Amino acid sequence: MAVGRIEAVIERMHALYPRLIDLSLERLERLLGQLGHPERTLPPVIHVAGTNGKGSTCAFLRAIGEAAGMRVHVATSPHLVRFNERIRLAGSLVTDAQLLDVLDEIERVNAGQPITVFEVLMAATFVLFARVPADLVVLEVGLGGQFDATNVIDRPAACAITSISMDHREMLGETLGAIAFEKAGIIKPGVPVATGRQEAEAFGVIAARAAELGAPLLARGDAWDVAPTADGFSFRDAGGVLQLPRPSLLGAHQLDNAGIAVAAARASGLGFTEDAIARGIASATWPARMQRLTGRLAAQVPAGWELWLDGGHNPGGGVAIAEQLRGAWADRPVHLVVGMKKAKDTREFLAPLLDLAASVWAVSEPGQYSALPVEAIVEASGGRARPGPTVGDALAAMPAGPPARVLICGSLYLAGEILKADGWPYDGPNGRKE
Repeated sequence: MAVGRIEAVIERMHALYPRLIDLSLERLERLLGQLGHPERTLPPVIHVAGTNGKGSTCAFLRAIGEAAGMRVHVATSPHLVRFNERIRLAGSLVTDAQLLDVLDEIERVNAGQPITVFEVLMAATFVLFARVPADLVVLEVGLGGQFDATNVIDRPAACAITSISMDHREMLGETLGAIAFEKAGIIKPGVPVATGRQEAEAFGVIAARAAELGAPLLARGDAWDVAPTADGFSFRDAGGVLQLPRPSLLGAHQLDNAGIAVAAARASGLGFTEDAIARGIASATWPARMQRLTGRLAAQVPAGWELWLDGGHNPGGGVAIAEQLRGAWADRPVHLVVGMKKAKDTREFLAPLLDLAASVWAVSEPGQYSALPVEAIVEASGGRARPGPTVGDALAAMPAGPPARVLICGSLYLAGEILKADGWPYDGPNGRKE
C-alpha cells in the first residue's frame, strides 16, 4: 500500500537525522544540487512567512491565482491528516503514487547523508513543482524564515510577512524583535514584501531589513490599507481602490490576511485583475481556521448548537479568537474545548479567552502529537478549565442551555485528530476534500 510505503521512507529518512527541524540551509542545498537544483526552475514564487495567518494568506493567494485561470502550486505545513496536504500540484493534491516516487528518488540520491524530514519533504516539493507545469507557486515558510528550508528561493516575485507573535521561542528567540528578524530573513534584494498589522518592535525589524536590501516595503497603513464596507471591504494601494467581497475565511483577522494577499499579488507583477482578486477572496478555503464541523462529532452537540474548529495555538491566536468571541459570536454562548502542544505558552493563549467563554474544557486526544497534559492546561487557566479529559467527554458534559457554539482550539495537531474524528475530508483525490 502506497501510504504505508510513504511512512516507511519518512521513518528511514528520520533516522538519518532525528531532529525534525534543525534550522539550516546547508543540508538541503547539498541535496538540491544533487537533484539538479529544481528550485531554480520554478514558476514565479510568492513566499509567505509570519507567525499567524500564513496558511490563510496562502489560501487567498492560491484562490486569486486560480480565479485568474492560473495553474497554482502550493506548499504548506504542517499537514492535518496526511502528508499529501502539504503539496498541491497545479490545483490538485499530490497523489500517493507521485509522492512515493519522488521520496524513493530522493532517498536514493541522498544516499544516507544527514537530512531532516522537513528538508526531505521540501526537496520532494521542489522536484514535483519543477516537473509539473504551472504558472504560480505559493510557498509557505515552515518555521522562522532566514534558515527555513523554503528559503533556498533566490528571487521570488513577491514576499509576504503576516502577523508576528511569540511562538517557537526555543528556536527563534525570546523577544518579538528576535522572532521578527528570523521571519524577515525571507526578504530578498529588490523584491517587494507585503506586511500587515505588526507590533512596533516587529515592524521596526522588518522595515530595517527591507531598507537594507532595497526591497520595497508594502506596509498596511502606508503602501496599502483595507476598510470594511457594507458588503465586503475596500483595498487601496498606489494602483487605486478595489471594492472587494467579504473574505470567505471567518474572523476579523482575516481582513488583514486578505489584504496582505492582495498587496503581494498586485506587487508580484503577474497582472491579477480586480475580478480575479474579488473571486479569489470570496472563494478561498482553509481547514481548521474557524471551520464549522458538520460530520460525526458535530452530531454529538445538542440540536441548534454549532461545532467549530480553529488551529490557533499561540498568544496571537488567542487574541484573534477573542476578537471573534467579542464580535460576530457575541450573539450566543461559546464553550471552549482546549488542547495544547507541549512547549506552547498556554497561559498567554488562554488569558484573553477565559472571561469570554461560557465554559472552558481541557482535553488531550489519543494520538495527539506531543499533547500537553490536561492537568497542565487546567493549571494554566487558573483552575477555571474543567478536565474533559477528551473532546468526546467534554461534548457529552456540556451544560444544557440555549443554542450555543462549541469551539475546539489550541493546537494544529489536535485539529488533525478532530478532523479525522469528524470524518473530514469527505471526497477528492486520495479521499481528500479539495
